[in-house]
Amino acid sequence: MSAETTPPHGHPMAGMDAYAPAEIARLVATRGVAKANAEFVTTFVLGVLAGAFIALGAVLSTIIATESTLGYGLTKWLAGIGFSLGLILVVVAGAELFTGNNLVVMSWVDRNITLTRLLRNWVVVYAGNFAGALSVVVMVYLAGWWTQGDNSVGGTALSIAAGKASLPFGEAFVRGILANALVCLAVWLAVGGRTVIDKVFAIIFPISAFVAAGFEHSVANMYFVPMGLLLRDHAEVAKAAGLNGSDLAQLDLGGFANNLAAATLGNIVGGAVLVGLVYWFVYLRPSKE
Repeated sequence: MSAETTPPHGHPMAGMDAYAPAEIARLVATRGVAKANAEFVTTFVLGVLAGAFIALGAVLSTIIATESTLGYGLTKWLAGIGFSLGLILVVVAGAELFTGNNLVVMSWVDRNITLTRLLRNWVVVYAGNFAGALSVVVMVYLAGWWTQGDNSVGGTALSIAAGKASLPFGEAFVRGILANALVCLAVWLAVGGRTVIDKVFAIIFPISAFVAAGFEHSVANMYFVPMGLLLRDHAEVAKAAGLNGSDLAQLDLGGFANNLAAATLGNIVGGAVLVGLVYWFVYLRPSKE
């Protein structure tokens, strides 16, 4: 290789390795400032996209889980791999996801944005995510997606929703903590990657882990539970799911609100505290020197 084509660091692969953890921390904090200061319309539209992307991952995940004969654990893990589509689209295509944006807390504790800006970002993105997820719910329902497999797809969707709506608040809260710790770690690892392949592989394992483990993700639940609410009165779907009236008793707006509130609060603790604040303390806190 000639001197003219040799990279400045002296090695042809220089700059191709993943970012080191301290570099990731600085990148996340810097990007958080840009996110917090973005225009309202831009932030909201990107939030709508993220909600739709996560919902599409949930659609794929539901299909994979339907009538699988591979056993409980393997089926859940494969469904989780399918669900990873959502965050891959968010990270690679570009969108604003509430759970991932919990990491913007690093920019706040670094004193580069105000608390008002942090909360504004969370609220606007959360609202956009909700709108995007519901738009997919409506389109998928009107498309008759749930009738596939002699209503077995709808039965799977209904079972997922009923299970989430029946979770006690405290249990859903703790599951929310665990879910977003893994989601934010997936985002963290993706920031460390330099290529699309790097980012995709960084996302798949943490995301498939939280889905397989049955943890609670607020934005995913903006799709899963409303989908169940639309299907609960279809007798053929309930029959395909093997559920009766008592099984569906808590699948209503109250059950949805309870689950969403618990998952959201848990997600904030898992993402903002267990990942964002911990890594800020480790890598970005001011030194005594």
